[in-house]
Amino acid sequence: MPVTRCIPDLISYNSAVKAAGGKGGQWQLAMLLLETVQVQSLRPDKITFSGAISSCEHGGQWELALHLLGAMTSSSIRPDEINCNAGITACEKSGQWQVALALLSKMPEIRLVPNHISLSASISACEKGGQWQLALVLLGHIPLRRLTLNEISFSATISACEKGGQWQQSLFLLAQMPGVRIEPNEFSYSAAISACEKCQQWQLALALLDNMHEAEVLPNCFSYNAAISACSNSDQWEGALWLLGEMPVMRFMPSDISYNAAIHACEGGCQWELSLLLLADMVLLRLSPDRISCNAAVSACERRAARWPWTTRDTGRAV
Repeated sequence: MPVTRCIPDLISYNSAVKAAGGKGGQWQLAMLLLETVQVQSLRPDKITFSGAISSCEHGGQWELALHLLGAMTSSSIRPDEINCNAGITACEKSGQWQVALALLSKMPEIRLVPNHISLSASISACEKGGQWQLALVLLGHIPLRRLTLNEISFSATISACEKGGQWQQSLFLLAQMPGVRIEPNEFSYSAAISACEKCQQWQLALALLDNMHEAEVLPNCFSYNAAISACSNSDQWEGALWLLGEMPVMRFMPSDISYNAAIHACEGGCQWELSLLLLADMVLLRLSPDRISCNAAVSACERRAARWPWTTRDTGRAV
Protein backbone atom coordinates (compact mmCIF):
# COMPACT_ATOMS: atom_id res chain seq x y z
CA MET A 1 0.00 0.00 0.00
CA PRO A 2 1.61 3.28 -1.00
CA VAL A 3 2.46 5.73 1.77
CA THR A 4 0.93 9.16 1.24
CA ARG A 5 2.73 12.20 2.58
CA CYS A 6 0.56 14.98 3.98
CA ILE A 7 1.98 18.44 3.50
CA PRO A 8 0.62 20.98 5.99
CA ASP A 9 -1.20 23.87 4.39
CA LEU A 10 -1.79 27.38 5.76
CA ILE A 11 -4.96 26.26 7.55
CA SER A 12 -2.98 23.63 9.47
CA TYR A 13 -0.27 26.11 10.40
CA ASN A 14 -2.86 28.68 11.51
CA SER A 15 -4.45 26.13 13.83
CA ALA A 16 -1.06 25.34 15.34
CA VAL A 17 -0.17 29.02 15.75
CA LYS A 18 -3.54 29.72 17.36
CA ALA A 19 -3.01 26.85 19.81
CA ALA A 20 0.45 28.18 20.70
CA GLY A 21 -1.05 31.61 21.26
CA GLY A 22 -3.39 30.42 23.98
CA LYS A 23 -3.14 31.23 27.65
CA GLY A 24 0.10 29.26 27.88
CA GLY A 25 1.79 31.89 25.76
CA GLN A 26 4.17 29.60 23.88
CA TRP A 27 5.52 32.49 21.89
CA GLN A 28 8.72 30.70 20.84
CA LEU A 29 6.69 27.94 19.19
CA ALA A 30 4.36 30.45 17.55
CA MET A 31 7.29 32.39 16.11
CA LEU A 32 8.89 29.15 14.87
CA LEU A 33 5.66 28.17 13.13
CA LEU A 34 5.36 31.62 11.56
CA GLU A 35 8.91 31.32 10.26
CA THR A 36 8.14 27.85 8.90
CA VAL A 37 5.13 29.22 7.04
CA GLN A 38 7.37 31.72 5.29
CA VAL A 39 10.05 29.10 4.55
CA GLN A 40 7.38 26.88 2.96
CA SER A 41 6.58 29.78 0.59
CA LEU A 42 3.17 30.15 2.18
CA ARG A 43 1.90 33.66 2.75
CA PRO A 44 0.88 34.34 6.37
CA ASP A 45 -2.59 35.79 6.64
CA LYS A 46 -4.40 37.72 9.35
CA ILE A 47 -5.13 34.55 11.32
CA THR A 48 -1.43 33.62 11.34
CA PHE A 49 -0.32 37.03 12.56
CA SER A 50 -3.13 37.28 15.11
CA GLY A 51 -2.17 33.95 16.70
CA ALA A 52 1.50 34.93 16.86
CA ILE A 53 0.70 38.36 18.38
CA SER A 54 -1.57 36.70 20.94
CA SER A 55 1.26 34.38 21.99
CA CYS A 56 3.56 37.39 22.42
CA GLU A 57 0.84 39.09 24.49
CA HIS A 58 0.58 36.18 26.91
CA GLY A 59 4.36 35.86 27.01
CA GLY A 60 4.95 39.56 27.60
CA GLN A 61 7.10 39.84 24.45
CA TRP A 62 6.21 43.42 23.61
CA GLU A 63 8.98 44.02 21.06
CA LEU A 64 7.99 40.96 19.04
CA ALA A 65 4.32 41.96 19.24
CA LEU A 66 5.10 45.40 17.80
CA HIS A 67 7.32 43.84 15.15
CA LEU A 68 4.46 41.57 14.08
CA LEU A 69 2.02 44.48 13.94
CA GLY A 70 4.46 46.24 11.62
CA ALA A 71 4.88 43.08 9.55
CA MET A 72 1.11 42.88 9.10
CA THR A 73 1.02 46.40 7.69
CA SER A 74 3.98 45.63 5.40
CA SER A 75 2.07 42.58 4.13
CA SER A 76 -0.96 44.77 3.34
CA ILE A 77 -2.91 43.17 6.18
CA ARG A 78 -4.78 45.70 8.30
CA PRO A 79 -4.53 45.04 12.07
CA ASP A 80 -7.78 45.12 13.99
CA GLU A 81 -8.67 46.15 17.55
CA ILE A 82 -7.88 42.69 18.91
CA ASN A 83 -4.36 42.81 17.45
CA CYS A 84 -3.67 46.29 18.82
CA ASN A 85 -5.12 45.38 22.21
CA ALA A 86 -2.82 42.36 22.36
CA GLY A 87 0.14 44.63 21.57
CA ILE A 88 -0.89 47.11 24.28
CA THR A 89 -1.32 44.29 26.81
CA ALA A 90 2.11 42.89 25.93
CA CYS A 91 3.58 46.34 26.64
CA GLU A 92 1.57 46.57 29.88
CA LYS A 93 2.91 43.24 31.12
CA SER A 94 6.46 44.41 30.44
CA GLY A 95 6.02 47.81 32.11
CA GLN A 96 6.38 49.67 28.81
CA TRP A 97 3.78 52.35 29.49
CA GLN A 98 5.20 54.84 26.98
CA VAL A 99 5.02 52.29 24.16
CA ALA A 100 1.52 51.21 25.23
CA LEU A 101 0.27 54.80 25.06
CA ALA A 102 2.00 55.34 21.72
CA LEU A 103 0.22 52.30 20.29
CA LEU A 104 -3.09 53.51 21.77
CA SER A 105 -2.67 56.92 20.13
CA LYS A 106 -1.82 55.29 16.79
CA MET A 107 -5.06 53.29 16.60
CA PRO A 108 -7.17 56.19 15.17
CA GLU A 109 -4.49 56.72 12.51
CA ILE A 110 -5.25 53.27 11.11
CA ARG A 111 -9.00 53.87 11.50
CA LEU A 112 -9.40 51.82 14.66
CA VAL A 113 -11.47 53.01 17.62
CA PRO A 114 -9.96 52.13 21.03
CA ASN A 115 -12.40 50.12 23.13
CA HIS A 116 -12.62 49.47 26.88
CA ILE A 117 -9.95 46.73 26.60
CA SER A 118 -7.54 49.16 24.92
CA LEU A 119 -8.07 51.81 27.59
CA SER A 120 -8.06 49.39 30.55
CA ALA A 121 -4.79 47.82 29.37
CA SER A 122 -3.29 51.29 28.91
CA ILE A 123 -4.40 52.29 32.42
CA SER A 124 -2.77 49.13 33.79
CA ALA A 125 0.42 50.04 31.92
CA CYS A 126 0.36 53.50 33.54
CA GLU A 127 -0.26 51.87 36.91
CA LYS A 128 2.83 49.68 36.55
CA GLY A 129 4.82 52.75 35.51
CA GLY A 130 3.58 54.85 38.43
CA GLN A 131 1.90 57.33 36.08
CA TRP A 132 -1.17 58.09 38.18
CA GLN A 133 -2.00 61.37 36.42
CA LEU A 134 -2.13 59.67 33.02
CA ALA A 135 -4.19 56.83 34.48
CA LEU A 136 -6.76 59.37 35.69
CA VAL A 137 -6.89 61.01 32.26
CA LEU A 138 -7.47 57.65 30.55
CA LEU A 139 -10.15 56.71 33.07
CA GLY A 140 -11.94 59.95 32.21
CA HIS A 141 -11.77 59.11 28.50
CA ILE A 142 -13.77 55.89 28.95
CA PRO A 143 -17.21 57.51 29.51
CA LEU A 144 -16.36 60.27 27.00
CA ARG A 145 -16.05 57.54 24.36
CA ARG A 146 -19.42 56.16 25.50
CA LEU A 147 -17.72 53.06 26.85
CA THR A 148 -18.64 51.31 30.08
CA LEU A 149 -16.42 51.70 33.11
CA ASN A 150 -15.59 48.46 34.90
CA GLU A 151 -13.83 47.09 37.99
CA ILE A 152 -10.57 46.55 36.09
CA SER A 153 -10.18 50.15 34.95
CA PHE A 154 -11.12 51.54 38.38
CA SER A 155 -8.89 49.11 40.30
CA ALA A 156 -5.90 49.83 38.05
CA THR A 157 -6.38 53.59 38.44
CA ILE A 158 -6.70 53.29 42.23
CA SER A 159 -3.53 51.19 42.24
CA ALA A 160 -1.75 53.82 40.11
CA CYS A 161 -2.73 56.50 42.65
CA GLU A 162 -1.56 54.20 45.45
CA LYS A 163 1.86 53.82 43.84
CA GLY A 164 2.02 57.61 43.47
CA GLY A 165 1.25 58.16 47.16
CA GLN A 166 -2.13 59.73 46.33
CA TRP A 167 -4.24 58.18 49.09
CA GLN A 168 -6.93 60.89 48.94
CA GLN A 169 -7.40 60.29 45.22
CA SER A 170 -7.52 56.52 45.79
CA LEU A 171 -10.29 56.90 48.37
CA PHE A 172 -12.17 59.34 46.12
CA LEU A 173 -12.16 56.85 43.24
CA LEU A 174 -13.25 54.02 45.53
CA ALA A 175 -16.16 56.15 46.75
CA GLN A 176 -17.15 56.98 43.14
CA MET A 177 -17.54 53.35 42.05
CA PRO A 178 -21.07 52.71 43.45
CA GLY A 179 -22.25 55.91 41.78
CA VAL A 180 -21.53 54.40 38.36
CA ARG A 181 -23.06 51.07 39.37
CA ILE A 182 -19.75 49.30 39.97
CA GLU A 183 -19.30 47.46 43.24
CA PRO A 184 -15.73 47.71 44.56
CA ASN A 185 -14.03 44.31 44.67
CA GLU A 186 -11.15 42.99 46.76
CA PHE A 187 -8.60 44.48 44.36
CA SER A 188 -10.12 47.97 44.55
CA TYR A 189 -10.24 47.86 48.34
CA SER A 190 -6.76 46.36 48.67
CA ALA A 191 -5.22 49.06 46.48
CA ALA A 192 -6.93 51.78 48.56
CA ILE A 193 -5.76 50.15 51.82
CA SER A 194 -2.22 50.01 50.45
CA ALA A 195 -2.45 53.71 49.54
CA CYS A 196 -3.39 54.48 53.17
CA GLU A 197 -0.55 52.27 54.38
CA LYS A 198 2.05 54.11 52.33
CA CYS A 199 0.89 57.46 53.74
CA GLN A 200 0.59 56.26 57.37
CA GLN A 201 -3.19 56.54 57.43
CA TRP A 202 -3.67 53.46 59.60
CA GLN A 203 -7.12 54.42 60.91
CA LEU A 204 -8.45 54.71 57.36
CA ALA A 205 -6.79 51.43 56.40
CA LEU A 206 -8.60 49.63 59.21
CA ALA A 207 -11.85 51.40 58.35
CA LEU A 208 -11.59 50.17 54.75
CA LEU A 209 -10.99 46.63 55.96
CA ASP A 210 -14.15 46.91 58.08
CA ASN A 211 -16.03 48.27 55.07
CA MET A 212 -15.06 45.18 53.11
CA HIS A 213 -16.72 42.97 55.72
CA GLU A 214 -19.83 45.16 55.75
CA ALA A 215 -20.03 45.07 51.94
CA GLU A 216 -19.52 41.29 52.03
CA VAL A 217 -16.33 41.61 49.98
CA LEU A 218 -13.89 38.93 51.08
CA PRO A 219 -10.48 40.45 51.90
CA ASN A 220 -7.39 38.73 50.53
CA CYS A 221 -3.88 38.32 51.88
CA PHE A 222 -2.83 41.56 50.23
CA SER A 223 -5.61 43.43 52.09
CA TYR A 224 -4.45 42.11 55.45
CA ASN A 225 -0.75 42.62 54.75
CA ALA A 226 -1.37 46.22 53.72
CA ALA A 227 -3.46 46.87 56.84
CA ILE A 228 -0.81 45.27 59.09
CA SER A 229 1.87 47.37 57.42
CA ALA A 230 -0.26 50.48 57.94
CA CYS A 231 -0.37 49.72 61.69
CA SER A 232 3.34 48.93 61.64
CA ASN A 233 4.27 52.23 60.04
CA SER A 234 2.48 54.08 62.85
CA ASP A 235 3.77 51.81 65.67
CA GLN A 236 0.26 50.46 66.28
CA TRP A 237 1.44 47.07 67.47
CA GLU A 238 -1.88 46.07 69.07
CA GLY A 239 -3.73 46.54 65.77
CA ALA A 240 -1.00 44.72 63.84
CA LEU A 241 -1.16 41.70 66.16
CA TRP A 242 -4.96 41.64 66.09
CA LEU A 243 -4.96 41.55 62.29
CA LEU A 244 -2.26 38.89 62.25
CA GLY A 245 -4.38 36.75 64.55
CA GLU A 246 -7.50 37.30 62.46
CA MET A 247 -5.89 35.99 59.26
CA PRO A 248 -6.13 32.26 60.17
CA VAL A 249 -9.73 32.84 61.33
CA MET A 250 -10.43 34.12 57.80
CA ARG A 251 -8.61 31.07 56.43
CA PHE A 252 -5.57 33.03 55.27
CA MET A 253 -2.11 31.81 56.12
CA PRO A 254 0.08 34.71 57.28
CA SER A 255 3.16 35.11 55.12
CA ASP A 256 6.64 36.38 55.87
CA ILE A 257 5.37 39.83 54.81
CA SER A 258 2.64 39.64 57.47
CA TYR A 259 5.07 38.64 60.20
CA ASN A 260 7.76 41.11 59.17
CA ALA A 261 5.26 43.97 59.41
CA ALA A 262 3.94 42.75 62.80
CA ILE A 263 7.48 42.40 64.20
CA HIS A 264 8.30 45.89 62.96
CA ALA A 265 5.19 47.19 64.76
CA CYS A 266 6.33 45.49 67.98
CA GLU A 267 9.73 47.10 67.53
CA GLY A 268 8.13 50.55 67.43
CA GLY A 269 6.21 49.73 70.59
CA CYS A 270 9.30 48.31 72.39
CA GLN A 271 7.52 44.96 72.68
CA TRP A 272 10.64 42.81 72.60
CA GLU A 273 8.99 39.72 74.10
CA LEU A 274 6.30 39.74 71.42
CA SER A 275 8.92 40.28 68.71
CA LEU A 276 10.77 37.16 69.81
CA LEU A 277 7.52 35.16 70.02
CA LEU A 278 6.65 36.16 66.47
CA LEU A 279 10.09 35.08 65.29
CA ALA A 280 9.54 31.70 66.95
CA ASP A 281 6.12 31.43 65.26
CA MET A 282 7.75 32.03 61.88
CA VAL A 283 10.08 29.09 62.45
CA LEU A 284 7.17 26.85 63.50
CA LEU A 285 5.25 27.83 60.37
CA ARG A 286 8.37 27.15 58.27
CA LEU A 287 8.64 30.77 57.30
CA SER A 288 12.20 31.95 57.02
CA PRO A 289 12.85 35.09 59.08
CA ASP A 290 14.84 37.50 56.94
CA ARG A 291 17.15 40.33 57.82
CA ILE A 292 14.23 42.76 58.17
CA SER A 293 12.39 40.71 60.78
CA CYS A 294 15.55 39.78 62.69
CA ASN A 295 16.81 43.36 62.74
CA ALA A 296 13.41 44.58 63.95
CA ALA A 297 13.38 42.03 66.78
CA VAL A 298 16.93 42.95 67.82
CA SER A 299 16.04 46.64 67.67
CA ALA A 300 13.03 46.01 69.93
CA CYS A 301 15.31 44.34 72.47
CA GLU A 302 17.79 47.19 72.23
CA ARG A 303 15.07 49.78 72.81
CA ARG A 304 13.89 47.89 75.87
CA ALA A 305 17.44 47.47 77.16
CA ALA A 306 18.05 51.22 76.83
CA ARG A 307 15.35 51.76 79.45
CA TRP A 308 16.98 49.45 82.00
CA PRO A 309 19.63 50.63 84.56
CA TRP A 310 22.50 48.69 83.02
CA THR A 311 25.35 51.11 83.65
CA THR A 312 27.53 50.93 86.78
CA ARG A 313 26.82 54.54 87.59
CA ASP A 314 23.05 53.98 87.61
CA THR A 315 23.01 50.48 89.11
CA GLY A 316 23.85 51.51 92.64
CA ARG A 317 21.31 54.30 92.54
CA ALA A 318 18.64 51.91 91.33
CA VAL A 319 19.41 49.40 94.10
